[in-house]
Amino acid sequence: MQVAVIGAGYVGLVTGAGLAYLGHSVRLGERDEAKLAKLSAGQVPFFEAGLDRLLGEGIANKLLSFHSDNTEAVDGAKVVFLALPTPPDEDGSADTSYIEGAIEEIGPVLQPGTVVVLKSTVPVGSVARFQARLDTFDAGATVISNPEFLREGSAVGDFLHPDRIVIGTRNQEAAEVMMALYQSLQAPVVVTDPASSEMIKYASNAYLATRITFANAIANLCESVGADVKDVLLGMGYDRRVGFHFLNPGPGYGGSCFPKDTRALVAIAESAGYDFSLLKGVIEVNELQRHRVIDKVKAAVDLDGATIGLWGLAFKAGTDDIRESPAVFLAEELMAAGSTVQAFDPEAAYVPGVIRVDDAVQAAKEADVLLIATEWPEFQSVDLRAVRDVMAVPHVIDARNMLDPEAVRRLGMQYEGIGR
Repeated sequence: MQVAVIGAGYVGLVTGAGLAYLGHSVRLGERDEAKLAKLSAGQVPFFEAGLDRLLGEGIANKLLSFHSDNTEAVDGAKVVFLALPTPPDEDGSADTSYIEGAIEEIGPVLQPGTVVVLKSTVPVGSVARFQARLDTFDAGATVISNPEFLREGSAVGDFLHPDRIVIGTRNQEAAEVMMALYQSLQAPVVVTDPASSEMIKYASNAYLATRITFANAIANLCESVGADVKDVLLGMGYDRRVGFHFLNPGPGYGGSCFPKDTRALVAIAESAGYDFSLLKGVIEVNELQRHRVIDKVKAAVDLDGATIGLWGLAFKAGTDDIRESPAVFLAEELMAAGSTVQAFDPEAAYVPGVIRVDDAVQAAKEADVLLIATEWPEFQSVDLRAVRDVMAVPHVIDARNMLDPEAVRRLGMQYEGIGR
């Protein structure tokens, strides 16, 4: 099938390369010339495991091409994916101006019967709104919702082995086109109305953010009553009604989705006249969790003039993304209080003011506190004796509960975790 994807960010590039892997012919539209040059050379402009292989195969098989002109990209396409940013406005609601601009651009050139897919996370009611605008071009195209559920760090696997595919449309022909597009994935398909499809994405992310925040709240309570959150959540997780997923205490959730989507859902609720107090509480507790970690560092050392070793900058392991990263928040707060922050992360991008070093031990050199802020698995195999020997004060604050507390303490180091 002839497919166009507008936008070569995390979602657009994984979607385009994934569809090419499934055998579809994909044209990817991207305005960023530097990114376009990298893509044309077979280079992924960000870190995502396995994506380079999909990209290379798509180019080699002549099923994936890149275009700076979006009207050229959609020429002859049966399905057009819009995978563009929807950043938060000042009130937390999603800014859909990038999608609006794309609709204005491609609307006049779409062929009758084209299915225009909103892959971006958009407010409830967006399909109807963009359909009304597209109808003014007499394009005969149908706008549908097909939300993405890709996790950074495992996006390729999530695309090729999805838990479900959600299609939001009242147009039977458009639904059949989408089911044919994804047929080889053999995943459960949920066909529903557009508003429900749009809500599924927000509801899913809000629920997962709530689980993370609940785990953090329980961890904080465990500290107060002398319980170990690791054992508490282990005992909870074996209950099949609960499970283990997204119950890992830490410095709070971050990234490009959860902070944005939780705030957007609160804004959607307010516009509908509903006070979503539960989700407001989740957002508030998440913000407080970051400050709680800062308080642990403050209790350990006078921040003015201190040297803090930081393990991790990405918002989670498996990605180089630092958007809304708790680790970056911690680094910035510590620097604002007068500390020097020296950090190691295997993949994450540069953060202004932070001294980047080449390995985990070097990050701990002459540090008054070592703060573990991202759950990279390799941190569990670092030689802690070497870490102890280079630190000014052997004090570890493990905001991801990565290390064995007793193993750290046996080496003569102080250890503090979250809820332990």
